[in-house]
Amino acid sequence: MQFTPAFFTIPLLIASNVFMTFAWYGHLKHAQSKPWLLAALASWGVALFEYLLQVPANRMGFGSFSLSQLKIIQEVITLAVFIPFAVFYMDQPFKWDFLWAGLCLVGAVYFMFR
Repeated sequence: MQFTPAFFTIPLLIASNVFMTFAWYGHLKHAQSKPWLLAALASWGVALFEYLLQVPANRMGFGSFSLSQLKIIQEVITLAVFIPFAVFYMDQPFKWDFLWAGLCLVGAVYFMFR
C-alpha cells in the first residue's frame, strides 16, 4: 500500500493543533498566578513543537490540496480540537454554539472543495 503525502497531512495538522491549543490556552489553567512573560515563554516552547509538525504537514499537503483547502482543513481541525479541550480540560460548559459554528464550517468546507 502506497501512501500519498496528503495521507500524512491531516494527522500532522491534528497533532500540531493539539500543541497549539495548549500553547494558546493551557496557561490560563495552570499559570494564572505567574507573570505573563513566563506564560508567554512557556507557550513559545510548546508552540515550537506545533511548528515542527505544522510546517511539514502544510508542505506535504500543498500539492494535493490548494492553499485555501489547507486553511479550511486547519480551521475544522481547530474547532474539533478546541471543543474537547474547552469542555474536558478547561472545564468549560458545552454550548450549542459549538455545533452551530461547526455547521458553518461545513458550509465553508463545501465552498473550498467544490
